Amino acid sequence: MNAHLPIKDPTATSEVVYDNAAPVAIATEGVVTTADAPPVNAAALQGDGAGCHAGKDEMLKAAKAAGKSEILDQYAKDYPVGPHDQPQSMCPAFGSLRVGLRMRRTATVLSGSACCVYGLTFTSHFYGARRTVGYVPFNSETLVTGKLFEDIREAVFKLADPELYDTIVITNLCVPTASGVPLRLLPKVINGVRIIGIDVPGFGIPTHAEAKDVLAGAMLKYAREEAEQGPVQTPRGGRSGKPTVTLVGEMFPVDPVTIGMMLEPMGLAAGPVVPTREWRELYAALDGAVVAAIHPFYTASFREFEIAGRPIVGSAPVGYDGTAAWLDAIGRRCGIAADTIAAAQNRILPAIKGALSAMPVKGRITLSGYEGSELLVARLLVESGAELAYVGTACPRTQWSDPDREWLEAKGIRVQYRASLEQDIAAVEEFKPDLAIGTTPVVQKAKQMAIPALYFTNLISARPLMGPAGAGSLATVVNAALGNKARFDTMKDFFAGVGEGYSAGVWDDVPKDRPEFREKYRKQMAALAKQRSTGDTSDYKNGKMI
Repeated sequence: MNAHLPIKDPTATSEVVYDNAAPVAIATEGVVTTADAPPVNAAALQGDGAGCHAGKDEMLKAAKAAGKSEILDQYAKDYPVGPHDQPQSMCPAFGSLRVGLRMRRTATVLSGSACCVYGLTFTSHFYGARRTVGYVPFNSETLVTGKLFEDIREAVFKLADPELYDTIVITNLCVPTASGVPLRLLPKVINGVRIIGIDVPGFGIPTHAEAKDVLAGAMLKYAREEAEQGPVQTPRGGRSGKPTVTLVGEMFPVDPVTIGMMLEPMGLAAGPVVPTREWRELYAALDGAVVAAIHPFYTASFREFEIAGRPIVGSAPVGYDGTAAWLDAIGRRCGIAADTIAAAQNRILPAIKGALSAMPVKGRITLSGYEGSELLVARLLVESGAELAYVGTACPRTQWSDPDREWLEAKGIRVQYRASLEQDIAAVEEFKPDLAIGTTPVVQKAKQMAIPALYFTNLISARPLMGPAGAGSLATVVNAALGNKARFDTMKDFFAGVGEGYSAGVWDDVPKDRPEFREKYRKQMAALAKQRSTGDTSDYKNGKMI
């Protein structure tokens, strides 16, 4: 459920919550007023009368006019959108929301349109987050007068109870970002509780995967600056007696354990996984001997590690070739002797080779997704014997993904960064695979073509990928799906003749297609877009399209 903040009388709410958070007294010392803030941009509410409908370009322009140029320019550098404007995926803010909700002693508060907050909280609870999500509502008046910032500040002060929280994360969604709501003016610490404000607008962050980096990077920056000032908390389990390898990117829980077993012969240990599950783990992550870019798109996080003087190694220990190369790169970065690195490789590689040969995958496959691990899964499929034709990822190309891209392209596999839905579907139509792995609409399209398909996020990325366990786990689900081709052919034959698209179903009279209606609406939408971007109303007369 949502906690609507601020709540004047907390006892008046019947909300069901999953933690013991309680209101605390509001501190009034060091109050930052809206007089200190840049004026909130009322233009964000213009357009169609609702800011979040104003269009990406208009909201971007409004945000820059309202003082958000610096952060949006940094986002543009960290998360470049080319060659496509923006992939089609879920709201980016879900990524940062997920990171905060998975951390101990961390409160999460959203500021945005109510419909957006509802969708984000619904999705977060659907994925198992049994945490309260705070929400600071607004209307046109509180937004344009600056009262929204005061409401956010009041809510943060109410939540800042050190008995309950180490950190409070407040996130601006699209409209507050476009309006310039200045979260940077919030105190950095209240009653000993860290305050982190981030802007995660859909018009500035391309994917939810990269929004994870926005919050992870902000937390690492805060933790790094704390560590530079003096002693900090040790990890819950104490410091490792060995040099550690920090792992960047969400993984199946057994994967870090498997990686730790691979590192042990070299005298190394697996360090924390970033995004972390607790604040104190951030210090241990920054203390690692080397950083493993398991997921290569955490640009802001990598920047903090580089400032801290930590080397970064791309790719991951997936499959035979990937594991051999990764162990060698990690070992050399840590100054491990060549014979010791070879011993570590010889300990694990035969088991991986045996798992790959015991569970071969036979069939043509196309692969796409928006989690950031697509190239790693692709490598594992190829080494399992699959004929992989296409890999599409919604994430951008970075230097940390180059080892995987080069390995795949050397085998003649097409790799598409910032892949659009249209490209992913075109690949299915072009290659006509025996199995399509992708996002929900790609899976839907494949099944309409009687091609077995698997949803990447829930059925592929939520499995172990590292070591022998990764080879066996992936092959099991893929081979099961490949074996369903006959069932799809049977279903296609059974439903033959019931129509497709507008004519699908059982009718007294078959519906008639009306393409002229679609063309009319297309022109109206184009004219509306033109009006938004240029203010040109020449296509309209008396409020109606000519």
